Amino acid sequence: MTVHLDTQTDLEDAINALVRIDPRLGPVLDVAGMPNLRRREPGFAGLAAIVCGQQLSTKAAAAIWGRVSSTFDPFHHDALKSARADRLGRLGLSAAKIKTLKFIARELSAERLNLDVLAEEDADAAHATLTKLHGIGPWTADIYLLFCLGHGDAWPAGDLAVQEAMRIGLGLKSRPTVKEMQPLAEPWRPLRGAAAHLWWSYYHAVKKREGVIAGNKTPATMKPSKPKSVSNTKPVSNTKPVSNKSRVAKTSAKPAKNALRKKATPKPGARK
Repeated sequence: MTVHLDTQTDLEDAINALVRIDPRLGPVLDVAGMPNLRRREPGFAGLAAIVCGQQLSTKAAAAIWGRVSSTFDPFHHDALKSARADRLGRLGLSAAKIKTLKFIARELSAERLNLDVLAEEDADAAHATLTKLHGIGPWTADIYLLFCLGHGDAWPAGDLAVQEAMRIGLGLKSRPTVKEMQPLAEPWRPLRGAAAHLWWSYYHAVKKREGVIAGNKTPATMKPSKPKSVSNTKPVSNTKPVSNKSRVAKTSAKPAKNALRKKATPKPGARK
């Protein structure tokens, strides 16, 4: 049976179930806190928005999608299918993204593709259907399944933030590869999508604690860039609360290092 994450309660129930299944996730939840459900518009509009935002900053992605969605209102695949490429280019879309969107629009118009039914399919089968489409890679497919369809078992194995979070939280020697991510997540079926929400929240919590992240960039709007090294961070199972007094002492002892870290902290909305 396919699990759907349609409400915040659905997500919380799924994460609590994951903690019971895998006790290692208990300390992860303690650090991350309960994540908020992220949902986006399903169908062609949702997939097109993700495509528009690929490899762009949150601000740039929002600006381009704002122009595209307002130009084609209502946003429908038939309208985009017949739109001139130069017109789409003036809206800020690259040639590669125009080709991808037009291909998907043609598939939908010809009824060779039905995005809605993917919500009820096995996550791996739905992933395979999407990645067969021109210009749709594994990350885009998983983000669509998870955030637009609320697929409870979608697993973004190629997401660098999730990989880095698991390296820290599970005490791994190195960041797991896409191939290694699959068996690591196997115990969490059919709730791997809920696990992804948890790991994203954990990633942000750890990075903010280290002064690396500023702002609220989300994986739903852009593909995470390579995270900064956090090799000195211990797994959450060994993490002890640090008092304010200890933090002050540490800051006083190493002013130069902290000053450099502060300088390196990106502004809100900047790339990681």
